[in-house]
Amino acid sequence: MSEHRLFALVLMALGLGWGMTQPLGKLATSTGHQPFGLIFWQLVICTGVLGALSLLRGKGLVFTRRALGFALVVAVLGTLVPNATFYTSIQHLPSGIMSILISAVPLLSFPMALALGMDRFSKRRILGLGLGLMGVALIAAPGAGLPGHLLAFLPLALVGPLFYAMEANYVARHGTGGMDAVQAMFMASLVGMILCLPVAVASGQWIDPRAPWGLPEAALIASSVVHALCYAGYVWLAARAGAVFAAQCSYLVTGAGVVWAMLLLGERLQPLVWAALVVMLAGVALVQPRQAAQGLQGE
Repeated sequence: MSEHRLFALVLMALGLGWGMTQPLGKLATSTGHQPFGLIFWQLVICTGVLGALSLLRGKGLVFTRRALGFALVVAVLGTLVPNATFYTSIQHLPSGIMSILISAVPLLSFPMALALGMDRFSKRRILGLGLGLMGVALIAAPGAGLPGHLLAFLPLALVGPLFYAMEANYVARHGTGGMDAVQAMFMASLVGMILCLPVAVASGQWIDPRAPWGLPEAALIASSVVHALCYAGYVWLAARAGAVFAAQCSYLVTGAGVVWAMLLLGERLQPLVWAALVVMLAGVALVQPRQAAQGLQGE
């Protein structure tokens, strides 16, 4: 198999894998598990998987001030807040719509980068931002099939992409604290797990692992393992094929998320939502820098 074909296959696997985590997240909430209980066990699994990968590579924890500061910021911006709003929103919104909304990360990241002086004005990218807003408006339109009482969850669902965009700009400005990407996410997962434990217990959202396991628990485990492995695969692909090539899986994640929702959950989107998908992806394509590398969200 040629190297280029291998890279293409890995890219497709990343898109399909990450796209599956949206409907798996909906299944994980199907019997009433609450956000911080789910987040804690998700972080336990991610810490175990990424920790094992780090040790196999001969790279463990880094206890410098920069590394700990990075892990704390990314744990909050990239995991605790966005995952809490994700698990709350996906209990009410279709998984396919959540997959479309997650593509708003680069759309929200661009104006932040402009405000911070980290990017330059571009008419093409402003047009992309406008298309992204139009996509959200189409999802909220009367013909999109969302009952009126669920529209209130759309702004909440966009909190996750907003925080992922904040995380992306933080990493772009300050780096990863002297760690490589797998080490960095291992540290962030560990710190997030430590922070999340008292919140899960104090809020009454603790999930007892000794209780009988069913489909929701299996979905949480599968989602966490898939995310950790996809992140490691993304790092591998970016190192060998280049970050610009690897970043193209962000389009596949959105499309795959919609398809997985149809296959696993039986969801069917209204024509207006399909139009929103096309408009959102067109906006993302315009907003992406022509030469700069773009990564995916944290966990």
